[in-house]
Amino acid sequence: MSTPQPPMPQATAPHWQAAPAPGSPYPGYTSPIPVVRAHLGHAVASEWTKIRSVRSTMWTLGVFLLLVVGIGLLTAGLVSANASEGDLAGENPLSFGVFGLLLGSMCIITLGVLTTASEYGTGMVRTTMTACPSRTRVLAAKSIVFFAVAFTVTLASVLLVALADVALLDGAREPTQAEWLKATLGVSLYIALLGLLSLLVGSIIRHSAGAITIMIGLVLAPLVIALFMFSESLEGLRQALFEYSIPNQLSVFYSNSLSDSGPSGWEPLWIAVGVTALAYGGAVALLQQRDV
Repeated sequence: MSTPQPPMPQATAPHWQAAPAPGSPYPGYTSPIPVVRAHLGHAVASEWTKIRSVRSTMWTLGVFLLLVVGIGLLTAGLVSANASEGDLAGENPLSFGVFGLLLGSMCIITLGVLTTASEYGTGMVRTTMTACPSRTRVLAAKSIVFFAVAFTVTLASVLLVALADVALLDGAREPTQAEWLKATLGVSLYIALLGLLSLLVGSIIRHSAGAITIMIGLVLAPLVIALFMFSESLEGLRQALFEYSIPNQLSVFYSNSLSDSGPSGWEPLWIAVGVTALAYGGAVALLQQRDV
């Protein structure tokens, strides 16, 4: 005959455990970790950690600074050394900054694409969407962080080049306040929007190489195609490609357009805002329909 076993002692709850709420699905456990409702700020903090901790950010922004500042200063130095007295009269000294910025924009485009498309290539997008199931919040956070980084870096670099060009080119005229604003704030917003458009194309295409190719084609193809349109019947199309090409729109911010007609003043910025808004709507719609 077996001896009856004494009853097992009941475990006591830790001192920090609160009394379970009536009807709680887990009456025996209350987490000591406070439950906080997630919001956009958390997603922004996560994306900021991502973008500043990957090597591609440092490399692309480093090359961007090298191209924009290096070519801008080199161009101004060569012009100043070879110009005779009176050659620069009436010339806007800020206009020499466009050469480095056109090449540097390729770096911003590349970084914008990698901000979204690289996660699809590595599969990390599944982790991102698990941590933040709201896909629109993820895209908004990526857009906010990238736009802020691209705008800040561009503004700092073009402002440095502008100040150096004015100091080096003594014979040039003094830029107006409107020219200063367009050549610093305006062009920085335009480049940041161009990078944001690249980010959205990366989200739509989900392939880094393909999205970068599309964006480089968007920047360079219209101008290159227009250069080889010799037929008079295509003159209207050729002129439109010249006027609305991204290199020409960049030059508008420096009061140095490739044509006498087409966008002027702040119009290139509003064009970029409209195109980016359309791309954002398309990216959100596709993000909601597709599986990760």
